[in-house]
Amino acid sequence: MRKNLRRAVALVALLGSIVTTLAACGGSTAGPNPEPSRVPGATNLDKLTIGISFDQPGLGLKDDDTYSGFDVETAKYVAKALGVPESGITWVQADPGNRESLLTSGQVDLVFSTYTITEDRKKVVDFAGPYFLAHQDLLVRRNETEITGPTTLDGKDLCSVPGTTSAENVLKFYRGRIQLKEFPRFSDCVQALNNSEVDAVTTDDVILAGFAAQPQYQGRLKLVGQGFSDENYGVGIKKGNTALRDQVNAALQQYVADGSWAAALRITVAPSGYRLPSPPTPGAA
Repeated sequence: MRKNLRRAVALVALLGSIVTTLAACGGSTAGPNPEPSRVPGATNLDKLTIGISFDQPGLGLKDDDTYSGFDVETAKYVAKALGVPESGITWVQADPGNRESLLTSGQVDLVFSTYTITEDRKKVVDFAGPYFLAHQDLLVRRNETEITGPTTLDGKDLCSVPGTTSAENVLKFYRGRIQLKEFPRFSDCVQALNNSEVDAVTTDDVILAGFAAQPQYQGRLKLVGQGFSDENYGVGIKKGNTALRDQVNAALQQYVADGSWAAALRITVAPSGYRLPSPPTPGAA
C-alpha cells in the first residue's frame, strides 16, 4: 500500500512538472495582461469609439453582443493603457471601404481592422504601429490543384473586397489576366468560394486562415500558403492627432514587451493553425 502511494505521489509530481514545462514553452492559454500600466500622458480619456471588423474569425468578430479576435484584444489592451476600461469602449463596424471615412469624419477615435499601413493611406490618416505582419495569400477549395500561387490564376475568377491592398495588388499586377469579383466583405467572398461561384479568394493569410478554420469550412477550403506581399497592420488615427498616435505607439510597445502580444495571438489566431510570427517594432509606421 505504501509503495503504491509513493508511486502515485511520484506520478502526480511528474505530471505537474510536465504541465509547468509546457507552460514555459508557450503552451499557456493565459490571455494578455488585464491591467497594463498606463502610458505617459494618458490622463484625460474615459471612453473611446473603436472601429473593428465584425466578420473576421480570430481577428475581429461580432457574435451577438460579444466581440473577439486579435484586433479586439489589442484594442482592449491599448484602451486600458490609455486609461479607458473595456466598459468605456464603443465598438463600431469598420469595413475596408469605410475605414478612412470613419476616421476623417470623427465617427471613431481608432481603427483596429487588419488595416495595412500604406503611403497613400498615410496621406489621409495617421497610423500607430505596426503591430502585426501578414502576407497576401489565396484561399481555394480543398480539391483545387491548379492554383498554387498568383501566377497560376490566369483565366480564374478571384474574389476580394474593394478598398483593400489585396484588391489593389491584383488590379496592379494581374489586370487582364484575372477576372476580379468584389464583394462588400471577405465573409461574402469565402461563402462564394464555398459555393463554387469563384475560384479563389485573396487577402491576408491570417484572415484566410481564420475563415478556413471555421466549422462550416473545415475540410472544404484550404490556404495555398504562398504569401506574396508584406502587410504591416497599423492602428488608424485621425490625421494630425500626433498626441494620440504617440500614446498608442507607447501602449503597443508595452503590449509586445510584457508578453501580452504573444498571449493574445495564442488565444485568438493560433487555434486556426496559423504559424505565429515574431513581433514587429511598434512606432516604425
